Parts: sequence; C-alpha cells; structure tokens
Amino acid sequence: MASQDILINWAPQETRVAVVENGAVQELLVERALERGLVGNIYLGKVSRVLPGMQSAFIDIGLERAAFLHVADLHTNSGGPGKRADDAPQVPIERQVFEGQTLTVQVIKDPIGTKGARLSTQVSIAGRMLVYLPQDNHIGISQKIGSAEAREQLRARMLALVGRPEDGGGGGFILRTNAEEATDAELADDIAYLRKTWALVRERAQTQPAGTLLHQDLSLTERVLRDLTTDATQSIRIDSKMQYDALQIFGRTYMPAAVAKLEHYRGERPIFDLFNVEEDMARALARRVELKSGGYLIFDQTEALTTIDVNTGGYVGARNFDDTIFKTNLEAAGAIARQLRLRNLGGIVIVDFIDMTREEHQQAVLSEFRKQLARDRTKTTVSGFSQLGLVEMTRKRTRESLARMLCEPCPTCEGRGQIKTARTVCYDILREILREARQFSPKEFRVVASAAVVEMLLDEESVHLAGLSEFIGRPISLSAEPTMNPEQYDIVLM
Repeated sequence: MASQDILINWAPQETRVAVVENGAVQELLVERALERGLVGNIYLGKVSRVLPGMQSAFIDIGLERAAFLHVADLHTNSGGPGKRADDAPQVPIERQVFEGQTLTVQVIKDPIGTKGARLSTQVSIAGRMLVYLPQDNHIGISQKIGSAEAREQLRARMLALVGRPEDGGGGGFILRTNAEEATDAELADDIAYLRKTWALVRERAQTQPAGTLLHQDLSLTERVLRDLTTDATQSIRIDSKMQYDALQIFGRTYMPAAVAKLEHYRGERPIFDLFNVEEDMARALARRVELKSGGYLIFDQTEALTTIDVNTGGYVGARNFDDTIFKTNLEAAGAIARQLRLRNLGGIVIVDFIDMTREEHQQAVLSEFRKQLARDRTKTTVSGFSQLGLVEMTRKRTRESLARMLCEPCPTCEGRGQIKTARTVCYDILREILREARQFSPKEFRVVASAAVVEMLLDEESVHLAGLSEFIGRPISLSAEPTMNPEQYDIVLM
C-alpha cells in the first residue's frame, strides 16, 4: 500500500488540501468560505406563515430571508417526504403545520436571488460511506452497486450492524457507492459517527431557540479526517494552530484513530512548498502536460466530455518506433490517472493513446491504465480500445473540476481558445461601415478599436479603407482604445 501524507493549507478565506502518495501529489481539494453553500445544514426553524393556496409555508431559520417549505417536502410517518402508505390524498399543509410551530428542517436548495432557501423536514446526514435517515428504519442500497445479489449481501451485513430499534438501533441508512468494498469495521465506524451526530442535533434542538443552526455539513478540514484518512496515511499536517486544535477536538469525538496522525506544521517555508504542490497545481490547470520521456499530453475539457491526446514529442529513446510508442503510452497511462485525480475530471473521458500495431502492447497499456485508476477513490469504469483506437472511460462526478473552481472562461475569446486575427476584424469593420452607410447619412464614421486593428487599417489595409471612404462619400476616422480586446470595436456615427 502506498504511503500517504496529507497537507492542509488554511486561511480564513480558503482551505487547500493536497494528498501526497510516495512523494507525488495525487489529489487537490479547495474550499472557499464565501462559496460554501447551505445545502445539508439543519436548523431549528419557526413557522412564520402558512400559505394554503400554495400548499407551502415560510420558515424563519435565522437567515436574511425566510425559507420555503412545500407540502411535498414534509416528512410523514410512512417513511418519506409527501408520501402516504395507503396512497390516500395528501394531507393539506395547513393541517400539518401552524404559525409559531418549531420544526427541525434541512436545507435542500440554496437561496437564489430573491428566493429563500428551500427546506425539507426529511433529515439526512451524510457520512463517509453511508447516509443516515434518523426518521426512517429501512436500509437502502445504491443502484450503482454491483448486482442484485451483491446489494442483498450488503443489506444483510448492514442489518446485522445496525441492530434492532429496541436495542438502540433506530434510524435507516442508505449505502453509497463507495461502501461496496467497505469492511464491517469501516461501516460500524460510520454508523457510530452518524448516530452520535444526530444525538447532538436532537440535544441542541431541545435547548436552543428557533433560528439556531443545529448542524452544518463538515468543513473541508473535517472531511479530511472523515473521508481521506486511511491506514496508509502517515501524517496529516496543517499550518494553522487554531484549526489544528479544532481538528483535535473533532477527531477525539468522531475519529480517534486519526488524531495521532495530526501534526501542526511550524516550518518557515509555506507548507505547500514541501512537495512542490504549487507547481503541481499550476500544471493541473495547463492544457499541456509534459512526460518525463519527452512525450506530452493534451487535455481538452468540454461540457459533454474530456479528451486526452497522447503524443511522443521528442522521445526517441527506444530501439525502434514501436517500442518508443509503447513506452510513451505506458508512461502516459500513469500520468493520465494521476491528472484525472488532480484535476478532478468527471463524466465521460476519451483517451487517444498513440496507435499501437501489436495487440500485446495494447493490452499491456490497458492493464497499466486500469491498475493506476484502481488507486482512485472515485469510481471509474474503463472499456477496451475501440475500432478507432480510442479508450473510453467514465469517472464519477463528485464536485466541480479544479479548473472550473479556480478559473473562468477567457473574456477575450469566451472560452474558444482562439481569437480572430487583426485582419479578420478589419474586414468585419469595413463590412459594418458599408452596412451602416446604407441606412444612415452621418457626416463622418469613426472607428474605435484596439491598437493592433487601427494600426493595420492605417498600414496594410489603408488602400481598402480609402476605397470604402470614397465609395460611400464619407470620411472615416480611426481611434485606438487601449482597453478594448482584439475582437472588440465600435463604429460611431458623427
């Protein structure tokens, strides 16, 4: 098993986590304070108004705007929001809640614009491998987990671990996809953590006033202890004494085994300089990734899928061209698996390895690729080589990719990755002037554009500009605007 170190760089505005295995950064996680939503938070709310006509109620949960609770999101004793065991008509909201009533509610949708948060009284608390449903008693299994037989085996194991309600085993659970390979000990730890969390929520609900936040989804630093710490983890180093102390308290309560691995980093160098994390972060945002052999990868991320192209570059080290291609592809297989984790790329991924003529080379590369992907905590599926020589795979989307979180589309090219040449913009301007001249009769046309475009109109395109001015019978003046991007221009009628 690869040894693992976790580095946590904390600041009031942003938390960054790097997972390092055998000296190489394998995973990067970022959480920003201002972008952290309310979904999953549990509040003690107070009904401020019931609207029978909309079958909804406004709930005061201590936020700037009242939150919104629809009748369909009210938990019933039959085991779910808005459902009844006998399929009878839904009970109107005015018969279920009243003004001034206090309710334990959970945010299921963040506030947007002028709309308040959307709530549910069906509470669920997410753990590492399980989701706890304290108001229900059933065991649910994700449909993405294996076969029906595997799901039934998991259900039987869970029933044995959960226990009977009379033995203190109340509440239902849903097994998430990453619980498929979990041991009984790991599941038992998750069950204990979730039940302890719910017990604290209930205790606060009985002692705190309405509008109180009873439970907030874990911060990134806390999720490191819950989700990332394994037997292979050697150390968890954090550069904030305040957060180190908070993690010590959290760990002793919920994750005692992880507390011994916590370290407060006091070094003079920034913590991310220890394993060149900043450099890896910069490379994870680049389109091109260099391979040690001299080859390189090209990453293109679109809405529908991500494509990865493998190229030999300057690598000529092997005895013949087939061996050169094979060794480049082998190295690329490991690099791609690592980059998928670093960039957190999800959805459909198409890999275009360099074409290999020998079947055994293809199978060796595919085997190495699957072996490297097996280290990924996120579920992946890989098909073989297609008829076009492409490898198709999927990686479960768990959160926004690193690039989508840290970057935005270029305002100049709007994400296209290329811009019009200055000559193309010149011709666009000449056509626009001709179009305007057919509709209006100003004394003069003034073109305001970037310096490069104005320079080309005055130099290489001056003959065409003069010819157009003579054709329309109006002077055309030029003005360079430094703040304009190369594609922007404006035509002012004087």
